[in-house]
Amino acid sequence: MKKLRALLLTCEHGGNIIPEGFRPLFTGDRKVLNSHRGYDIGALEAARLLADETGAPLLYYENTRLLIDMNRSEWNRGLFSTGEFSLTESDRERLLAELYRPYRLKVEAALAKIIRKSGRVVHLAVHSFTPVLHGVVRNADIGFLYDPARKHERDTSHAIRIAFGDECPPYRVRMNYPYRGTSDGLTTSLRKIFPGDTYTGIECELNQGLLGVTAHRIDVTRRLSLALRSLF
Repeated sequence: MKKLRALLLTCEHGGNIIPEGFRPLFTGDRKVLNSHRGYDIGALEAARLLADETGAPLLYYENTRLLIDMNRSEWNRGLFSTGEFSLTESDRERLLAELYRPYRLKVEAALAKIIRKSGRVVHLAVHSFTPVLHGVVRNADIGFLYDPARKHERDTSHAIRIAFGDECPPYRVRMNYPYRGTSDGLTTSLRKIFPGDTYTGIECELNQGLLGVTAHRIDVTRRLSLALRSLF
C-alpha cells in the first residue's frame, strides 16, 4: 500500500512515565497517572495503528503531561503541573532544556524536511479525550480541531469528515470539538512557523470510551486512514 509521504503523525500525550531523574519530585496520588489527567488513554495505540495503515512517520512523547505538557506553549500556565510535582525554577528549566524543547524541535524539523521534499505537509496530532468531564458527557466520538481562518486546514478537515462519515455513519464526528482548534497547542504554535500554503495542522481527538474497545479502535483508525488517503 502506498505510503503517505506528505503526512506526519504525532502524539504528545502518549504515556504516563515519570523520567527517572524526576521521580523523587512526584508528590501526587499515583492513581492520577493512570487517569486521563496523566496521559491521553489509547491515543498512542491509535497513532501507531494509523502509522501502520498510512506508512507515515510518527513522533510521540511517553512521559506524563503532568510533569510538562508537550501540547502547551512555554507561556501557558498549564505547561507544568500545579499539584502532582514539587518543581523548583531549576527543575522547570531542566525540563524545558532536556525534554520539552528537543521534542518540539524534532517535530518542527520533521515537518520542514517533508515540506522541502513535497512542498507541503499535513500534520495530524493524535489525542484522546475522556467521555465525561466535570459531570458533562461529551457527545462525540471523534473531533477534528483546526483553524477556520486557514483555508487548507478548513477544507482538509471537512474533507476528512465527509469521507469518514460516509464510511462509518455510527460514529459521531464533530469539528472543533471538544476543544477549539485555535486554542493553545502544538499545531497552533506551528502555524506561526509554517505558512498555510505549506502546513496543514489538524488535531484529531478520539473518545477514550471508543478507544477502549479494541474492535472500535482498529476500525476507527482504518477508516481514518482511508479518509486521509482520499486527500492524497
